[in-house]
Amino acid sequence: MALVPLPIVMGMVAGVFLRFGLDLVRALHSDPAIAVPMVIVFLALSTAPALGRRLPPLIGALLVGAAAIAALGRLGGVGLADIGFVHPVLEAPRWSLPAMIELVVPLAITVLVVQNGQGFAVLQAAGHHPPMTAVTVLCGLGSLLSAAVGAVSSCLTGPTNALVTSSGEKSRQYTAAMFTGLLAIAFSLAAPTFTRLMLAAPKEFIMMLGGLAMLRVLQAAFVTAFRAKFALGALVSFLVTVADVPVLNIGAAFWGLVAGLVVAWLLERADFAEM
Repeated sequence: MALVPLPIVMGMVAGVFLRFGLDLVRALHSDPAIAVPMVIVFLALSTAPALGRRLPPLIGALLVGAAAIAALGRLGGVGLADIGFVHPVLEAPRWSLPAMIELVVPLAITVLVVQNGQGFAVLQAAGHHPPMTAVTVLCGLGSLLSAAVGAVSSCLTGPTNALVTSSGEKSRQYTAAMFTGLLAIAFSLAAPTFTRLMLAAPKEFIMMLGGLAMLRVLQAAFVTAFRAKFALGALVSFLVTVADVPVLNIGAAFWGLVAGLVVAWLLERADFAEM
């Protein structure tokens, strides 16, 4: 990852995050009754900094969207009786060489290079300096623990870090990250309830939230990727990622990095000399 220039990584990040921006536009078209009020409130709070500090624009959009869903009766019949909490089930490991080759290797590349790569790139673009070795080791330990209950791998995911660094003072974003972690724990303990709510809510509500949350992040990714050096490599990385064609059971984002790096090495040698 140290050999891949940041613009090429951010080209990949822009390709991954592009769908959030496209989903925002699609939600406005397919369900304006929910999407339009969310956009109006988001823009109103964003243009009024004093009000936006008391009620963050994204939270305002979430509350208005939830109110619109309730007013329209679109929640799908979820009630208080559906509230539930997690009951972890321990999973004993089952060793399988084919699974380790076909699943674990691609998954490790995806988590270590693509997911962690997104997180590192987003934090670096925001002016932070995450300790890569410590983060990678802790993600590995976290993955061992989560595997015991059949959960997903731990990683420095790009979208979450993008949300944390998308607003507010840089010196206070650490606090935002800690609060996000506490909320994640609380949400995970009531995962059955929130899963039912998300499945019952109109998909446009989720699409709008994701699109509004990633708007500034997507802008920053494009600016960093195509601002100056390695623009062609970043473009190739972006295009391959957006095409979303997996090879050898490994996602397109990884191949976007590979393709962008190869093109940059062949056609943008001067930019490497100035690194």
